[in-house]
Formats: sequence, C-alpha cells, structure tokens
Amino acid sequence: MKKEEKNQLIDELADQLKGANTFYLTDISSLNAETTSRLRRTCFKKNVQLKVVKNTLLHKALERSGKNFDEFFPVLHGSTSIMFSEVSNDPAKLIKEFRRTAPKPILKGAYVEESVYLGDDQLDALVNIKSRFELIGDLIGLLQSPARNVISALQSGGNNLSGIVKTLSEKPE
Repeated sequence: MKKEEKNQLIDELADQLKGANTFYLTDISSLNAETTSRLRRTCFKKNVQLKVVKNTLLHKALERSGKNFDEFFPVLHGSTSIMFSEVSNDPAKLIKEFRRTAPKPILKGAYVEESVYLGDDQLDALVNIKSRFELIGDLIGLLQSPARNVISALQSGGNNLSGIVKTLSEKPE
C-alpha cells in the first residue's frame, strides 16, 4: 500500500471516529473463516459496522480525529478490529451473545458517549448501559406518569360523585 493510500485510509477512519458516538475495539484474531463470516453476518443484522484495521493506522487515525483518545493507545497491540454502532450497547450485546459459541471477540476498549471503557471486564457494564432511545422512552414514561395519575384521580372521583348523587336521588324521603 502506497503512502498516499495509507493517508487517505487514515483520514477516512479519523473522520469516522470523529463523528462516532460509539465504537468498540475488539480482538477477533484466531477465529477461523467460518466463525469470522458468522460474526460479520451477525454484525450486519444488528446494524454494527465491523472493520479490521492495522494498529499503526488506527493509532494515527485516533490522533487525527481531533478527540482525546490517548487512553486507547496502550490496548493497540495484536490484532484489532473496530465496531461502529448508532446504539451504544448493541456491540456489547453482540459480543456477549457471540461468545456463547466462540471464544472471541475479546473487548479491548470502548468509547460510548464520551466515556472510555478499557478491558474485557467492562463488557457486562456496557451491556447494561441503556441506549439513547431507551432513556428517551423512560423519560417520556416518567413525564406521562403524573398526568395519568391526575386523570385517573379525576375520573375515579367523578364516578364516586355520580354514584353518590344517583343513590341520593333514588333514596325515598
């Protein structure tokens, strides 16, 4: 690969890293072709983009991205693949689910909404992170709850009041 091609690849990757709210660095080395193909199909189904990159190119792309990704530099050794996703916990769920049948991918690090997670022991924490859409749903539910309570209280009070009026009107004097 010529130097111009490498620079173009680094710039493309840096732009992708700059615009990404979520990416995971993983190790998928020593997976056979069949397992790797199954992983790629699973990523495609879950809307997760999987790229295998050289560590030196990724290191330069992280530096050029304009964000502070210094914490990832120590984990850039061995084979590295990067997973991009719009939903913050989808790659973590994918990794955990895929590991039921294969020993890898191993999580090296993750960048989720400006937070950095390093090491495979962070996988459970990443799985439990609520996605942006789940948080918005929870917030809407919380905002609707007081209104529902007021409406139900008004409706039940109206039913009780009409029951009392009806009983009083039917009562012989």
